[in-house]
This record gives sequence, structure tokens and C-alpha cells, in this order.
Amino acid sequence: MSEDLLLHMKDIVIDGFSDEQWHPIIKGVSLELKRGEVLGLIGESGAGKSTLGLAAMAFGRPGIRLTSGEIWFDGKDLMKISEAERQALRGSRIAYVAQSAAAAFNPAHRLLDQTIEASLAHGVRSAAEAAEDAKSLYAAMDLPDPKNIGFRYPHQVSGGQLQRAMTAMAMSARPDLIIFDEPTTALDVTTQVNVLAAMREAVDRFNTAAIYITHDLAVVAQMADRIKVLRYGEEVEEAETQEMLSNPKEAYTKSLWAVRSIQKPAETSDDYVLEIKNVTAAYGTVPVLHDVSISVPRGKTVAVVGESGSGKSTTARVVTGLLPPKEGAVLFNGTPLPPELKGRSKDQLQRIQMIYQMADTAMNPRHTVREIIGRPVEFYLGLKGRAVDARVSELLHLIELDDSFLDRYPGELSGGQKQRICIARALAAEPEVIICDEVTSALDQVVQEGILKLLMKLQKELGITYIFITHDIATVQAISDEIVVMWMGKVVEQGMKDEIMQPPYPEYTELLLSSVPTMDPGWLKGAVAARKELSIAEQTGEA
Repeated sequence: MSEDLLLHMKDIVIDGFSDEQWHPIIKGVSLELKRGEVLGLIGESGAGKSTLGLAAMAFGRPGIRLTSGEIWFDGKDLMKISEAERQALRGSRIAYVAQSAAAAFNPAHRLLDQTIEASLAHGVRSAAEAAEDAKSLYAAMDLPDPKNIGFRYPHQVSGGQLQRAMTAMAMSARPDLIIFDEPTTALDVTTQVNVLAAMREAVDRFNTAAIYITHDLAVVAQMADRIKVLRYGEEVEEAETQEMLSNPKEAYTKSLWAVRSIQKPAETSDDYVLEIKNVTAAYGTVPVLHDVSISVPRGKTVAVVGESGSGKSTTARVVTGLLPPKEGAVLFNGTPLPPELKGRSKDQLQRIQMIYQMADTAMNPRHTVREIIGRPVEFYLGLKGRAVDARVSELLHLIELDDSFLDRYPGELSGGQKQRICIARALAAEPEVIICDEVTSALDQVVQEGILKLLMKLQKELGITYIFITHDIATVQAISDEIVVMWMGKVVEQGMKDEIMQPPYPEYTELLLSSVPTMDPGWLKGAVAARKELSIAEQTGEA
């Protein structure tokens, strides 16, 4: 093996257990990774990207077994050394950044304690040194108040902030290899720019190798030196990033590169099914929403966009009664809703449903798909027995899954499949309004397009109204009728899609739009440089 070659996985075969038997899910895939190199793994949900990435640590989730092949890491075959030796490598020389930080953090411990845990366990540095290093990593990850944010608990930060804290945790021990598993799906576009730049800088500075798993082609263009495309557990093709982007060889790869074809024409209406009127809300004594007013037309889609922490999800919590407002009201069909969830009638609960951002934490891991979707069918529609099973089957087919998923548990599903089950659960109540909180952020482009087309089809057929919370500008352009831009708990702009998306833009809206990655591998450096120039201009009063 070359001295520069850090990881060599040869003819890897991995089986997964479902339907009472083992099935191959990785079918003889090989890869090589040099020190300081980043390999991008892309493909549809269920292609085997995360399974192969975890196998680089000689690790498989429950229900997964490494059947055959060789995994050489820095001259050691991880398939042949003891489990104790493998454990010694994990967290120190090989680190993992998961897709769902909410599921990865222990809610009972502060962020700082969890960030430095691996460094202390492996004797990398003292507690005091690790704590100071963690604060510098928080700053590098563009986390607010980096000296003190580590003393918060996971539930006291936003989803995007938690994901960045997890990246800092992985980097704490300065590993030789980091496996990034969709690490920016929870981040807004402006934050994503800084985090991607910090990740790339850390890889370069410490000569760290990385496997970057993603479904976002523009992101992988910024991060990867080479790209490997997977489908159904098999390699489709592999090439240097620029070559792959400009000249993909296989038809399947070309289909991934295709621009999203959805473009919904925006329509206006003054028939409002939901009105948020002058809402002010706080978490304890900390104000988070300031005089927010949003009108949602019946049967239309209002997209709510903004950075992490801008108040998008908090607004959704107020609408659903999970966070009573300090001031203001929420009107449904012209009638004020009780501010607290416990004060709402069964009918009011049924009419407004929500699909959460983190599918991992939104489902009970001990319940099957049949139970997860069947419960709201029974509760809201009053169906029993075979009628419930029939309705659950219909809902599964609506979200492009089949009856083979009925008796699976969440742990047996891919990230995209989990989110589709959450969509089916919301549809099960037959609501008038569905609040979609980043529902496509965990899905690859192919599945995203299918889900968005499905949501639009349901809207046309059933007259469902959507509040679509997202940081994905492509999704906003595809599905929205109206757009609401939020910043620091306030509505800074609201109007028809065609108006909001046309220049000239207000400063903050322009920042959001300019933060959307492109397929140009040099885009990230240019975006970071532009932000530095803007910062300097603001400080000197030239902006």
C-alpha cells in the first residue's frame, strides 16, 4: 500500500436483515482514500451510502452485517483485528458526523461535555485543554457565543447549531478520517457556506481524509476531490469531481445531474384558512418572535425561509399550540385557536398537522410503520381492524412505498424513507393545513422531486394548504405561491413568489439567494471571499 493511502476497502459485501432473512445491500464495492483527500458518496436514498461510510469504521447498525471483503486503515485490516482495537480507533483516529444530531446527542448532558468526551476517553488532551480547543472549534463552526454555548443542553440550541456542534465534536480528537453523513441537511444556506468552508479548511489544515455522504450535488462539488456514485448498493461510476460534473459517463448519473423540473405557477387568494396576527413569543424570558403576522391562503403554499434561529420553526410551534404566544393570536377559518395544545378540541387538532424536520426523533423506534401511520387513522377517523390496514396501505402507496414496509421499524428505514413515513402519518388525519418543517432536507434530489410532486398533487386534489418551512431556495421556487422571509424573529418580507424572487432584493433576501451553492467547484471560495468583503465594507461604512 502507498504511504499516502489511508483507507482501502476491497470488495465489500454487506447484508441487511428484513422480512425474516438477510439481503445484500452493498454488493462488492471497493474504494480508496488518501490522506487529506475527500471522497464524495452520492446516490438516491437507500443506495447504501451511509452503510458503506460506516463500514469504513468496520461498523454496522443493528440488522446489518459485514459479510465479506477487506477494510484496510493505515495498514491494519479492521476486519481481522479485535473489537477492542476497533473501538480504540473510533472517535479518536476515525470520527463520524451523523445526519441527525438531535438523535446523536444525549439530552441530559451539556454540549461541551459531549464535545470533549472522545478526546478525554482516548487521552488526546487534558480536560482544560480539550475545553479550550472545543471553544475554538465552536468559533470555527460559526456558532454564536462560542465561549459559552457549550454550557447549553442540546434542546437549548437550534437544529442547525446542534449539527455544527456535532461537527466540532468529531474534530475534537483530530482524527485521520472523518465520515460526514449528510452534515449540512439541517443548516440554512447562509450558515452552510461558513460550515462547509470550516470543514474544508479543517481537512486541509490537519491533512484529514474524509468521506462526504450527501444527496446535494452542489455541496459535494464544493467538498469532494473525487465522487463515487452508488445505486442499489453497487458502484455506478467514479471520477475526479470536475470530470464527474462536466462529463458523467452513465445515464443514471446524468439523471441525478438534471435540474429539478418542477415549477409551480404562483396563484394568489384572499381566502385565508390560517392567520397569524401580531404574535410575540418567548422561551422562558428569552424573546424569539417579535410581532409576527402571516396570512396563509386556503389551498395554497406559503414558504417560510430564513437562517437557522430566525424563528421559522418557533412560528410553527405557536400555530400548533406547542408554544403559547405572549401576545397576539392564531386564527383558523376566522376563529381564534386556544393558545395551548391542551385547550384545543379533537377537531382542531385534526385540521392542522405537522411534519417535523428530524424524522429520527419524530417516530417511536419501538413501533412499526403499521402502528405509526395507523394510530392517527384510528384516533381521528375512527376506523378499526381491516379498515385501518387498508387505509395505511393506501397512504404507503401515496408516498411511493409498498406494503413490504408495514412491519418494519424506523431503524430499518433509510433517512428518506423515515421522512416519507412522517408525511404519511400527517396525511392520515386528513387535515386542512400541513406544516412542513424542512421535510425534504433529508431526501436526495430524485426523491425530493417525487415528494414535491406528490404534495402538489394532493394539494390540487384535496385542497390541502401548506406552510413550507425550508432553507432550500430550489424548493421555494418549485412549490410556493407566497414567500415569507424571516430574520431574528421578525417578518422582513412577504409577498407573491414572483415578486420576492425578482431583483432588486432587500439586503437580507439577497444574502439568502447568494448563499445557494452551485455546481461550480470554485463557488465556495468565491462565496466566502464575497462575505469577507461585505463584512469589511460594513465595518468601514462603505456598504
